[in-house]
Amino acid sequence: MIALGPAELQLFRTTIAHRLGLRFDDGKLAFLAEVLTRRIGARRVDAAEYLASLAGDLDADAELRALALELTVGETYFFRHAEQFNALSEVVLPERASARAKSRILRLLSVGCASGEEPYTLAILAQRQGLEPAFKLEISGIDYNADSLAKARRGVYSAWSLRETPADVRERWFQATERAFHLAPALREAVQFYQHNLVQPSPELLPPGWYDVIFCRNVLMYFTPEHAAAIVERLTQALQPGGYLFLGHAETLRGLSQSFHLRHTHNTFYYQRKDVHETRASAHSDRPEPALRPAVLAPSGEWVDTWLQAVQQSSDRIRTLSDARPEESPAAPEASPPSLFGRSDLRQPLELLQSERYAEALDSLPESSNADDGDAAELLLRAALLTHQGELSPAETACRKLLQLDELNAGAHYLLALCFERRENLVVATEHDRTAIYLDAGFAMPHLHLGLMARRRRDNQTARHELGQALWLLEREDPARLLLFGGGFTRNALLKLCRGELENLRAAT
Repeated sequence: MIALGPAELQLFRTTIAHRLGLRFDDGKLAFLAEVLTRRIGARRVDAAEYLASLAGDLDADAELRALALELTVGETYFFRHAEQFNALSEVVLPERASARAKSRILRLLSVGCASGEEPYTLAILAQRQGLEPAFKLEISGIDYNADSLAKARRGVYSAWSLRETPADVRERWFQATERAFHLAPALREAVQFYQHNLVQPSPELLPPGWYDVIFCRNVLMYFTPEHAAAIVERLTQALQPGGYLFLGHAETLRGLSQSFHLRHTHNTFYYQRKDVHETRASAHSDRPEPALRPAVLAPSGEWVDTWLQAVQQSSDRIRTLSDARPEESPAAPEASPPSLFGRSDLRQPLELLQSERYAEALDSLPESSNADDGDAAELLLRAALLTHQGELSPAETACRKLLQLDELNAGAHYLLALCFERRENLVVATEHDRTAIYLDAGFAMPHLHLGLMARRRRDNQTARHELGQALWLLEREDPARLLLFGGGFTRNALLKLCRGELENLRAAT
């Protein structure tokens, strides 16, 4: 047994972040201790010698590769998350083929390709699109692990790797043997694999404007914020203007890049690089909204108020929901208003917001927040105040201006969802709520809003799911965000609302 103390684990974690760019929180310390113990045993040295070598030896590539294999999950399979590949086939490839009509070259890249299932899937889809021979296809895979790349080049897979592969694809591109499936030689030759540590720049692998599509799924989540931002910047520069970037379902570019438009089709989100000549205007400002569909409302006596109407009557509802019980009401505000943006010039409107004096708060906002070049924080506060006031058109305008500055602003999408619900366009309201949740998985209010809209439609299964998510997240929600988006409701009142609606749903079954 190797005795490891806090100092050794911290040095190991710091070294991993520096050399590999990988991040691990305190909850992963036991896992890091297991990996460190195994690697020390494999190298037959003591902890101090191992850590000194790892931190200082510039030629420790072999050990770093071994660590990368232990510290990251390389599990993948063909056609994983089919909705993204559907978007690729039906939207992205046709669009890029049109954009590349003169050069007749399409280049696709799989970053963190592991054992090759993803880049080979890209090759299969490109073939199914019938792009060759009219286009020259160049498909590449990048990974740091040499063993995974060797497996990728062999092109031999188990049935488990093909568990989501359509039958016709299996028959066309694989030769089944007693124990495995062998990829067709033509497909193996269609993909080139390269070993590379993403923390390091690589102009030869990522030349400017080279690729049409980059898949980088479930990769960024392993890296420190600084390394993730640097990797995204290099991938951005390697994409053609108008090229596409696919991330994992739990990953977003929020806080990492403003160089992309967010796209949502085929029940999945992905990104398109902005044109070099574009302004920072968001695609949402000129994209037509989905057609209005009539809302199916619950009969009288059930929840028929829109959430915005509930917000406008928040003072009465708080008293009703909380039953004036002192033990359920906070003794003091949960957050001091200035903590929301850290801006002294917004102190007064935030204090007025906390008192539900929305009109006065609007009047006290800096004038710049209503200008075309308004500050993002001011625009978000203005949009929230206007929404709570029920001034829908000005609220939407403020949200659009904000999305021109920050297309990945979850708060702006949530406020637009409230506005569209009030206009009875539940389709677009749902779209904006889903976008807000994608951009910020910890945002409670869009889940609450989706749950209440589902109750109106009598979609009890969705309502239970969304209200349950809202209940869990509200207990952990940042107090400052509750102040901005809660419409005057306290945390306790929102929790009681969720519990009451869930109880009504249980009683209805």
